[in-house]
Parts: sequence; C-alpha cells; structure tokens
Amino acid sequence: MAAPGAADGGGSGGTAGPATVSRRVKYGSLAVLVLQNASLVLSIRYVRTRPGERFLPSTAVVMAEAMKGTACLLLLLLQHRGSVRQTAVTLHEAVVGQFGDTLRLAVPSLIYTLQNNLQYVAISNLPAATFQVTYQLKILTTALFSVLLLGTALSRLQWLSLALLFAGVALVQAEQARAVPPAVAALPSPGPEAPAQSYAVGLAAVAASCLSSGFAGVYFERLLKRSGGSIWLRNVQLGAVGTAVGLGAMLAAEGPAVAALGFFYGYNGAVWAVVVNQAAGGLLVAVVVRYADNILKGFATALSILASTAASAHLFGFRPRAPFLAGTAMVLAAVVLYGRPRGNAGTGHGTGHGTAGTGHGTGHGTAGTARGQDSGLPARTKAPDGTERPPGPYRDCPQSL
Repeated sequence: MAAPGAADGGGSGGTAGPATVSRRVKYGSLAVLVLQNASLVLSIRYVRTRPGERFLPSTAVVMAEAMKGTACLLLLLLQHRGSVRQTAVTLHEAVVGQFGDTLRLAVPSLIYTLQNNLQYVAISNLPAATFQVTYQLKILTTALFSVLLLGTALSRLQWLSLALLFAGVALVQAEQARAVPPAVAALPSPGPEAPAQSYAVGLAAVAASCLSSGFAGVYFERLLKRSGGSIWLRNVQLGAVGTAVGLGAMLAAEGPAVAALGFFYGYNGAVWAVVVNQAAGGLLVAVVVRYADNILKGFATALSILASTAASAHLFGFRPRAPFLAGTAMVLAAVVLYGRPRGNAGTGHGTGHGTAGTGHGTGHGTAGTARGQDSGLPARTKAPDGTERPPGPYRDCPQSL
C-alpha cells in the first residue's frame, strides 16, 4: 500500500508529491482511527444497554470474523493481481500444505473469539470511558508476554511507562469502586426494560480480555516469525478458523437462544454498524501502521480515550471525578511515553508495544493481525517515496491489528 506517486515527474512537484500524499494519508488515517476506536466502544455500549430486544453478542462476533476473513481474502486476491487460480493455489499450499501451521492458528483464533465476546460483556457492564481506560492494560500484558515468550528487552522508559499505566488504571478503578457501591452495582439500569449491569462482571471481563489480547498477539507474532507468509494470507486463515470457532462458541454458549430467536434476532441498523465497525477496525490499522509512527498512534489512542470520555458524559450522563481524570491522565501519558522511539533502534531487541504489531529490532520486524489486539511497533526504515516501512520480511505486507 505504497503512497501513490505524482501524476508527472516534472518540476519540484515530482519529488514533493509522494511525500505530500503520504502525510495526507497518515494524518487522515489517524483521524479515522480515533473516530473508529471511540465510536466502536460507544456504539457497543449503546446497543447493549438500550431497552428493547437485545441481539446475541456471539452472533455479532461470528459476523465480524466472517467479514474480516472475506476482506483479507479480497486483499490477497489483489496481491495476486486478481488471479483467482494463483490465489487458490496459495491458499491450498498454506492451508493443506502447511496443515500444522493451520492447526496452530486455532490457538489464537480461539483466544480472539473469547476476547471479542469478553469485550461485549465488559462494555455492557462498564461505562464506555472506564472501559477505554482500563483496556489499555493490554499494553502491559502484551509487553510482559513478549518478554517471557520472545525474549524482548524493554527500555527503562518503557518499564516506567508500564508502571505509570498500571497506577493510572488502579486509580481509575479505585475511584469507580467508591462511586458504585456494591449494594447497587448489580441493580438494573434506570429506564423501562433496561438490562441489568454488574460492575464486578464488567471489570473481570475487561481484565480477562486484556490477558487474552496480550497472549494471543505475542503467540501470533511467534507463529509469523517461524512460518513467514503474507500477513493477509495468515489473516484469511485466522478468519476462517475464527469463524468456525466462533460458531462453536455461539452454539455452546447461546445455542438454545439462537435456535429459539434466530441468528439475527435484535439486529437493526445500529447493530450492523457495530459489526462492520469492528470488522473494519483491524483493516484500518493496516493503513495507520504503514504510514504513521508509534508516537502518532499513541496520540491517536489518547485522543480516542478523551473522545469516549467526553461523549459518555454527553450521551450516557457519565460524570468523571477528579481521581478518574487523574488516573486517565496517567494512562494517556503512559501510552504516549511507551511509544517513544529508543535511542539505538538498530541494535539489540528494541520494541515498542504501543498500538500496532511487535518487532525484535532491525531485521526482525513482524506484522500484527486484523483482529483487534494491540502490541508493539518495530524499528522503521525510510522508503524512496518518503514513507516509513517496517524492517524484515514483512516490509511489503500491509500490517494490521
């Protein structure tokens, strides 16, 4: 997804054109990412807490997985210049010829399915702003799993930012626990036919989601480093396995309800918007990782948290207090600091576990997945057109979360 060049090569515009287009794509994609991150949490909160018929979240997870897999399949087809035969041969070779890798991909697929279902549970029971802040603990879990499983070395600033992140989330949760007494924490929300909410259930769900996000992201990176291959090809495999796993989880958890009410029970325009938004989010990060750097993505995450907090106050009557604001400020600072580049990016195993794929320094850059988890960003190199590209075997493969 290289930036398009100038229409002609004459004059100074011939050299400035690609860089100008790259900047526009970079900041435009970051703006859309902020909007997508904030709107997804807010829209899930809305459709899961409004009175009336409530859709079954496991069906939405299945639909999002199917959409992501289909989108990655189309992108893989474009990589093969529209050749259906060549694409089919590549898929057969990857799925059947490397059947062991396909089976190993079932592990992150299962975890991602669990994670996506847990996110629905968490957002259904927590204020959108509280979820956004607490969910940044996925940076901490990703970093810890990367150190344990990949031998990644973190800088002192990164360890400091992780401690600051944990302290900020703890402060937010302590304030929220005082604001929601146990006696009323599990009472139904006000309003006719409004669903019951439990702060404890939401907190447990977001904590489990952060753990699963960190482990699955690092595990998938490890598979990529061992097996290689196009990131879109791996995401097609993940989408296919994820859809199958999602269907199994749906039947196990909500099979009788789906049989009685129907797969699309409770679906309306808002629910479809949530499904499409969730499916498109990972693909959007592919553009962001391609053109932006870790600092800008850190700012995008911070802006999405601020946008969610402001929108929650307006839409849901959320009233943040001083401890919440202080904890949120600590989390924002930690996210931005964690994404700062290291002084010697070309040596050792330097990584940043901000909001996109992880890497082990020069020559070992890997890609993330189009599935929603966040991890680090490898060191980057400058392309001839002025855009930044990750190092290693995946430099020509668009990356995503």
